[in-house]
Amino acid sequence: MQLYESSEDYLERILMIQEEKGYVRSIDVAKELGFSKPSVSVAMKKLRENGYITFDDDDHIHLTESGLDVAKKMYERHQTLSALFIKLGVDEKIAKEDACKIEHDLSVETYEALKSLLDK
Repeated sequence: MQLYESSEDYLERILMIQEEKGYVRSIDVAKELGFSKPSVSVAMKKLRENGYITFDDDDHIHLTESGLDVAKKMYERHQTLSALFIKLGVDEKIAKEDACKIEHDLSVETYEALKSLLDK
């Protein structure tokens, strides 16, 4: 199943919140992304139905193995691109925003080339 950019953003954000707080609720995702709670509820339902997340008895969100794979990939891309832009002299806030805009659209080949450039 092809994931849309918004789904990748949700999964990445769930991972980030999990790392920061130790747990994730839909309201946390809504606050982080600046979306309404109903919009996030619809997205969470789709992600659950497609096997990317589960909910426990306390309504905490957990990434499944496939959800975690996508989240880690997006998070790594975001961090790498942000670091590259900062190294180029871009303001950190702008670098993070720009990384978020392009992390979904880069080919594997281009991403790997940028990553190797950063490592030099």
